[in-house]
Amino acid sequence: MNDFSVRAMLQQLPYFAQVNEAVLSELAQQAVRCTFTANEMIFLEGESSAGLWILQNGRVKAYKLSPDGQEYVMNFFAPGSTFNDLAALDGAKNPVSTMAVTDVIAWTIPSAVFVSALQNDHEMCRAVLQGLVGRVRHLVGRVEDLALRPVTARLARFLLQQVENPTLDDPAITRALIAQHLATTPESISRSLRLLEEAGAIRFDRHHIIVISPSVLEQQARL
Repeated sequence: MNDFSVRAMLQQLPYFAQVNEAVLSELAQQAVRCTFTANEMIFLEGESSAGLWILQNGRVKAYKLSPDGQEYVMNFFAPGSTFNDLAALDGAKNPVSTMAVTDVIAWTIPSAVFVSALQNDHEMCRAVLQGLVGRVRHLVGRVEDLALRPVTARLARFLLQQVENPTLDDPAITRALIAQHLATTPESISRSLRLLEEAGAIRFDRHHIIVISPSVLEQQARL
């Protein structure tokens, strides 16, 4: 990808949509292209942050490991997503580990470059704050789901989110990965999917889950 296409990619992101051409060009020049194969580690929790990551192609999972080695998937990222935003802002260690779920092309903007741009652009600061607020709200909803809702309701809410943000539209996102994200087992996910199918909320097209009735999903999400 040449400099022009990097600049065009950045301009499509909410963080950089209002940034002037000179700043966009500088960010594009400083961005570093990285490629990963499926199941390859991108970075580890506790390592020094390389900066702000931007996903061009592929799917990425962010996860944490329990002391006994159980993996909990915090989030999935699709093309056009940024990740490791917090560590890029405060210079702290990576708060999670990330791995390529599929083959991935990603870009990283060094923390110093990102923070310098923020210091000189109030609109960019506002956009980043709005993005971070959205992620905090998402995490609050995740805690509520895990604490208060059964598996089928959590799955229904998760599928509703994918209607608006089709991050999981890839065969590499398996039921095992969904289970790790919803803190349950693949068997429980399979049972809940059958219940949702019987309720008329979804249907299957080979490996794809097709939402056919968001209203039924919404009813199941409230149970």
